[in-house]
Amino acid sequence: MANDLNITPSKLNGALLIEPVVHGDHRGFFMESYNDNVMKQNGLHYDFIQDNQSLSAQPGVLRGLHYQLNPKAQTKLIRVISGAIYDVIVDIRKGSPTFGQWEGFILSQHNHRQLLVPKGFAHGFCTLVPDTQVLYKVDEYYSPEHDRGILWSDPALGIDWPTSNPVLSDKDQRHPLLKDADINFNF
Repeated sequence: MANDLNITPSKLNGALLIEPVVHGDHRGFFMESYNDNVMKQNGLHYDFIQDNQSLSAQPGVLRGLHYQLNPKAQTKLIRVISGAIYDVIVDIRKGSPTFGQWEGFILSQHNHRQLLVPKGFAHGFCTLVPDTQVLYKVDEYYSPEHDRGILWSDPALGIDWPTSNPVLSDKDQRHPLLKDADINFNF
């Protein structure tokens, strides 16, 4: 098996779009969704310790924008195992030349793309189709006392979400604006 990855840097320093090699034939496909040795050969050294999975039953479910404060900040490796999402990251590292900027990516079961979201970024996604399942690895355990968020519709961010009327959790409706958010990341 080839162990190459197509790695594309994001416009936001540190975030990466990763496309694994997919071997397809008349039966379907096979791919290594994660190989620690291949990641390290590509300069990506993370100790992922937990996998999380979500199911969103309908299109327009928006989860985010989430992050955990230091010292429990998380690097995330996100992929879609069924359906499709519009995945958004926001640079929240004080002193970064791209602080407060965002970038969006379409991840789907068909394009097999993965997004590496480093510490210092808020992350969220909106489902594009019904029954979307997202799987992501993290390098730090969930910590309720470090869990934070930024309001998905913060006008200062101007994120171009694919819906204007998302399905949100109570928590995601109450996050503060970026200017009022609790942030302890430095570039």
